[in-house]
Amino acid sequence: MKRVAAIDCGTNSIRLLVADADPATGELKDLDRRMQIVRLGQGVDRTGRLAPEALERTFAACREYAAVIKGLGAEQVRFVATSASRDAENRDDFVRGVVDILGVEPEVITGDQEAEFSFNGATKELLGRADLERPFLVVDIGGGSTEFVLGADSVRAARSVDVGCVRMTERHLVHGGEISDPPTEGQIAAIKADVATALDRAEETVPLREAATLVGLAGSVTTVAAIALGLDRYESEAIHHSRISLARVREITGRLLSSTHAERAAIPVVHPGRVDVIAAGALVLLSIMERTGAAEVVVSEHDILDGIAWSLAG
Repeated sequence: MKRVAAIDCGTNSIRLLVADADPATGELKDLDRRMQIVRLGQGVDRTGRLAPEALERTFAACREYAAVIKGLGAEQVRFVATSASRDAENRDDFVRGVVDILGVEPEVITGDQEAEFSFNGATKELLGRADLERPFLVVDIGGGSTEFVLGADSVRAARSVDVGCVRMTERHLVHGGEISDPPTEGQIAAIKADVATALDRAEETVPLREAATLVGLAGSVTTVAAIALGLDRYESEAIHHSRISLARVREITGRLLSSTHAERAAIPVVHPGRVDVIAAGALVLLSIMERTGAAEVVVSEHDILDGIAWSLAG
């Protein structure tokens, strides 16, 4: 067993996993898994820079995570930063802050690297499942980007495109500094068109329609699953490996797009930090399912974070 700590810092959230990994058995035993919504990508699509308040929220989470890592005695730490910090002009400020707090430099990975970590994290447990056909299409819907990776035992093709729940919300649902509540038909159509163009780009590299099983990752997907399951509170064990039909995703997406901020906030499984972006995230998921012809999505709570942890355990 090797005790490792993995941090995934995306556009919307920053997550920590401290786990004992056993490469011989393929077992990854969680010791601590937590998430904070820090919205690091706040305004990046518009300004090209990380906002000072977004950096401070992220650094505050890093201080908390540093204490957890030290307390559990992780032997190795890997910090992976994704879309928002790839795009920002002032990413050096972000890098310096993380090094000061955690003692490791954030790796601003490419979209293809991100996709590979996501695939490994999501599919390791699924490889022995007789009820799931291969190849898998793993789709990681983040705040700023979405990763697509197709493979069976290993990655065959991967592509990252710049659509995510935060980016689509800021680009299409903000009017006069306020988020439309609920969005107009024109705004919804604009998101659909943006996502369709991104899916065209993804298909240049990844044959999306060849997938036998669609595996969905990250907060937009798991939140839709929690709503579909009718949970009163977020239950990771119930959500992990649940199977949500296309019809149910379509129904929930329609509900979210027609609801007000207050109505979305009243859904018990919607994290406060996702209230304003979950409708766009659900629409991205629905668009992917319609494009690929998937009758259902298999939802995984194990994703890039687990892939990062495995990269340290090898």
